[in-house]
Amino acid sequence: MAGGAYQNVVHNCYSPKETVELCSRAGVAKANMRPDKMFMSSFMAGCLLAIACAAALSVNTAPWYQENAPGLIRAIGALIFPFGLVAIVLTGADLCTGSFMFTTISTLHRRLSVLKMLMHWTVTFFGNLAGSLFVMGLIIGYGGVFDSAAYKAEVIKFATTKAVTPEWHMVFLRGIGANWLVCLACFLALSARELFSKVVAIWWPVFAFVCLGFDHVVANMFFIPAAIFQGAPGISVGYYIWKSMIPALIGNIIGGGLFVGVMYWYLYIEGNSEPVVIDGDYFPLDQPDVTHGIHRHSSEVTAGTEKTHGKRSPENMV
Repeated sequence: MAGGAYQNVVHNCYSPKETVELCSRAGVAKANMRPDKMFMSSFMAGCLLAIACAAALSVNTAPWYQENAPGLIRAIGALIFPFGLVAIVLTGADLCTGSFMFTTISTLHRRLSVLKMLMHWTVTFFGNLAGSLFVMGLIIGYGGVFDSAAYKAEVIKFATTKAVTPEWHMVFLRGIGANWLVCLACFLALSARELFSKVVAIWWPVFAFVCLGFDHVVANMFFIPAAIFQGAPGISVGYYIWKSMIPALIGNIIGGGLFVGVMYWYLYIEGNSEPVVIDGDYFPLDQPDVTHGIHRHSSEVTAGTEKTHGKRSPENMV
């Protein structure tokens, strides 16, 4: 290259290895937010996803299609639903189900402690629940959106197919599939560099999860309580927690944490001691040691920092 000048070549997307690095950095940033901001970010995510759930239920209220073309009306509803995750990702809000991937990768990268990972899971879970119940109760419920007979019947029927009809293990397995696809959508969105590509990357995996009738714990925080609000027979709060929330949550942790987080970390990061540079930027703990002309890996720098200063500095976000 003439004169030794640095030339930055921009590709149309980040490589899978770079995307894992971006996920790791995102997990560090999310888990080190102030607890009040962490909760409010997850509250907003719960609100946005609940609105998408309400829109999907409204589209599904089509009795003739439910009887004669159930696959078609489910596909139409699945085309509508992904705008919820698009809004969440593009506004930077936090779903606990996304955290199962992001913070798992950060922890495997030794940039987060297990305690911080679990704290982020817990805060975002309850923030998502609060946001979902806020929209379900105050905006949709007391707003009378589903009070007419056809909508009310669809709300109850939909929740029955989610919480009553399937066995416990079925909800668990569907939970794996749901968050596998949702976290894949988040992963692909991070690999995109511009807005339109991010939207497309999110839309189709989420379309697939809704089309297949998988169980997403945060989406169910709207669907099942909405049916309870409408007086669904046979569905109580305790029944919902045992039969839907717990198996979907465990399945979502495995689907997002294991099948996306652990798997792509293993494929692209595990065993590779070289830092991954994103557009010329290093993660703070991976900065080159200019004194000795070498790169230091995150875990090595962290160990050295703890040995010298006794604790990690907050600036390092670990």
